Amino acid sequence: MDSRTRIYLIGSRGCGKTSVGVGLAERLGGGFIDTDALLCEMQGKSVAEIVEADGWDTFRDFESEALLAATSQSVQVIATGGGMVLREQNRLAMRENGIVVFINVPPAELARRLSADPLEAQRPSLTGKSLVDEIAEVLDARMHLYLESAHITIDGTQKVKEIIDNIIELLETKPVS
Repeated sequence: MDSRTRIYLIGSRGCGKTSVGVGLAERLGGGFIDTDALLCEMQGKSVAEIVEADGWDTFRDFESEALLAATSQSVQVIATGGGMVLREQNRLAMRENGIVVFINVPPAELARRLSADPLEAQRPSLTGKSLVDEIAEVLDARMHLYLESAHITIDGTQKVKEIIDNIIELLETKPVS
């Protein structure tokens, strides 16, 4: 694996993209960016404030802008928002500019994690349903996009260090197509 290879982390909110991304960037000796944090910095508002004021479509526009901004920087690991895969232009941009890693976590575990971390759960509801029902519905709707986008799929139920070890091993041994 080229030490300059850019890695995009995709998956549902709560799957560990940020935790894994920070640790992976550290292990690889490269920089890290979280597109949600960058988006909020660029807009000067939280995700909830953007969605409340401008709606989800505008948020998705800002999300695409944040992906382009992150990709233009000299960072090695980019953690994306859970909905980044919804737009084909984003899926193509990630695949063309690096290796896309899908951190796959089952709905029940995502619900447990989000319930345990109130800050993570502060993102506005996409469906208006209970957390468990929303996670299952959103993951079901997006799963094919995550799988279609990913060069590599990782079991996200492991400890962060194990996920990072697995990603590094697969990056070194698996040909990317």
